[in-house]
Amino acid sequence: MKLSQLLHQREALLRQSRLANLAFAYTQLAGLVTRISDARLRGQVCLQPADPATEQYCPLLTAMEGSQAVIEEHFTDENISELADLISFLSGGNDPGTTFRLEEMAVEFLLPLQRKLEQAGVDFDQEILRLAGPKRGGSEANPKASGN
Repeated sequence: MKLSQLLHQREALLRQSRLANLAFAYTQLAGLVTRISDARLRGQVCLQPADPATEQYCPLLTAMEGSQAVIEEHFTDENISELADLISFLSGGNDPGTTFRLEEMAVEFLLPLQRKLEQAGVDFDQEILRLAGPKRGGSEANPKASGN
């Protein structure tokens, strides 16, 4: 491949790379939303990114409602780091912390991401849509919901 060809394709490659990263974020987030929904976790949480200046070397997910023990039972440090990375990517990395309701993650994060991908002309495989499935609404009312 010639350098001139590569430079000519640069814009298209950057666009495809961005779309691939958005698609990856979508599938990862859909998996987390499904896990959260399946576990019937509910309640407001605060996700804080790592801050080495304050000697906080890992992101923190703190229950603002309900039990912190339930959060710790359902989320490994790796899950929390992945969620922090996803939200940082989606917000452009300028977020000092994010507060959201676990049961509304699909509406707050997943659906806007899906719209962004659809607007870019991305078609969703049925398998991927099944992963995000009916849980995308985030409004399943379940009075027996555990966790909070």
